[in-house]
Amino acid sequence: MSVLPYRALATCLAATLLGTIPLDAARPDVAAAALKPAKPAPKYATTGRVERLAPEFDTLIAPGTEMELLAEGFDWSEGPVWIRKNQELLFSDVPVNKVYRWSEKHGLGVALNPSGYTGQALKFREQGSNGLTTDRGERLILCQHGNRQIARLNPDGSFTPLAEHYQGRRFNSPNDLCLASNGNLYFTDPPYGLDGMNNSPLKELMFNGVYLRRPSGEVVLLSRKIDFPNGIALSPDEKTLYVNQSDSKAATITAFPILPDGTVAGGRIFFDATPRVAGNKGVPDGLKVDERGNLWTSGPGGILVISPEAKLLGVLNTGEATANCAWGNDGRTLYITADSKLVRIRTLTRGAGWTR
Repeated sequence: MSVLPYRALATCLAATLLGTIPLDAARPDVAAAALKPAKPAPKYATTGRVERLAPEFDTLIAPGTEMELLAEGFDWSEGPVWIRKNQELLFSDVPVNKVYRWSEKHGLGVALNPSGYTGQALKFREQGSNGLTTDRGERLILCQHGNRQIARLNPDGSFTPLAEHYQGRRFNSPNDLCLASNGNLYFTDPPYGLDGMNNSPLKELMFNGVYLRRPSGEVVLLSRKIDFPNGIALSPDEKTLYVNQSDSKAATITAFPILPDGTVAGGRIFFDATPRVAGNKGVPDGLKVDERGNLWTSGPGGILVISPEAKLLGVLNTGEATANCAWGNDGRTLYITADSKLVRIRTLTRGAGWTR
């Protein structure tokens, strides 16, 4: 029979008398377990599930990694972008006309109100900002549904329009955007912000387009053949432009080769998610590309992870209709806007161009 040293025995007896540990903790093995600090509870609750559909997925998301729920209660969270200088995430809540900020240090707060419609007179289906990005100086650039433009946020809180019209006609409701290293800005213009959408009396363009805005300010129509263009992203080498179509009957991703002048050649269907629509929430919406060329796109079931060869590798199933995603922190943490929720997951890859 082993004997406890005097001090340890006295400590256990005192703790027993005070009611802090049970009597049998006077045994050496039980005493050690009782005095060991409890494992701290996770800071954030886990949510959803990670679906691994191909072995390659383990090189992108480590086995056992789960999604964390950071905040909830939004109407439709969208357009996340990481601001490095502030170490915070900005994202839109489209229907309520706000941009929120979230950081590990300060939690959740309102960054911008209003975000997408600065007027009072008109009725919009979705009036706020949608897709967000930043320029080289980390100035925020917004797709504004209500103001029907691409705009840059100024330090005084005002907006500078970057693209308002095509051939003298106002855009429908710019939705998502991405910026090339040479300053070319690509964006989509579906009708989702307009009350009545394609049938809205405010609609001035009789199509929904994919556009290029050059650094000079010139706006070029790239395609009018995608009925409901939405998310948009560049491949790591900036030779391919990916555009999502948010249509449950044709839930597709189109890949456009980029020509030397920044315009595109004829597109091809890169991936068809339509078979996944039945039984899964969501359609293709926002998307991003990682440094290896994999697409991380919202779609039926959450965030679909698709290889450059168009193979579906896995799904980050949020359990919600999922809008968009973006990398933050050191470029390896993926933030996801999923309907009323803000979610994140740690990855083994980084966003394309993260070191630029």
